Amino acid sequence: MNPIRPNKLFHSKWTAVSPVNKEKHFLVIKLCQPPEPDAPMTLVELQAVHSGRIQQIAWRELQDKSHWHQGWL
Repeated sequence: MNPIRPNKLFHSKWTAVSPVNKEKHFLVIKLCQPPEPDAPMTLVELQAVHSGRIQQIAWRELQDKSHWHQGWL
């Protein structure tokens, strides 16, 4: 697992290991804050560079090397 910190994810770059619809490179565009102020952040918004499509995922999914690589490869 990649040792990443959620507060350092904003504007980070990611490469999908198995691209779908030619969407390989992604940028974290938003850190989704939970409704409760004391709750930890769990979601981030990723934007595909190729299509501009936005998706929300749990930031911990980015730690899975079988799905994501940090940076653009």
